[in-house]
Amino acid sequence: MNCELGYSYCWKEGLSVLKNCRFPFPGRRVGLLGGSFNPAHRGHRLISTEAIKRLRLDAVWWLVTPQNPLKKCNDLAKLQERLKYATKLANHPRIWVTDVERRFGSQYSIDTIKRLKRKFPKRKFVWLLGADNLAQMPLWLDWPKIFESIPIAVFNRPSYCHQALAGLAAERFRRSQHKEQYARYLIDTAPPAWMFIHTPADPISSTEIRLVQNQKSKPHKLNTRDIPGQT
Repeated sequence: MNCELGYSYCWKEGLSVLKNCRFPFPGRRVGLLGGSFNPAHRGHRLISTEAIKRLRLDAVWWLVTPQNPLKKCNDLAKLQERLKYATKLANHPRIWVTDVERRFGSQYSIDTIKRLKRKFPKRKFVWLLGADNLAQMPLWLDWPKIFESIPIAVFNRPSYCHQALAGLAAERFRRSQHKEQYARYLIDTAPPAWMFIHTPADPISSTEIRLVQNQKSKPHKLNTRDIPGQT
């Protein structure tokens, strides 16, 4: 394996990157952003870069799931296509795109979190969520255990903020909510611990992109205007 490659290409090697490479990436303070990434979009990248800055993270890992239990199989592009597209879009030395859930054989977030914590006990993790996912979190398997297992950072999404903060998950763990001004300490805080973080609004969603794709009846192609530094 060639460890001289840029970090963004390391998803091809999966977990072997963490075992065989000697460079410090992907870090000791790690944000976990899970999802279908069907397809990845600039909103995912915005959450990741804001998390790196606000939470003082070494890296963010994009956990591209083979199949979201809450979504239809026929709506998903192939895993390798989603991984490749996400890697190109991420275009950041501290964002690592991985199919670790496929390698673990895990379908649910709580199982992935448990496996990652066992696999990398010396790393600190924080779970990253968009406000839309906080609103639907009570649909997830063992969702209270996620709050009890890992600190959570929730990032605002247009039209979802009120719904998310008034939802069941936020209400149940209201006493565990921390002020946004202490974001840098969140990953060091014992769970349950979460906070809501305000970021620049970006209304784009994977659903919206797929709708445009279906209307055009063409495969989605990477728009270089979505990649910083590209024209």
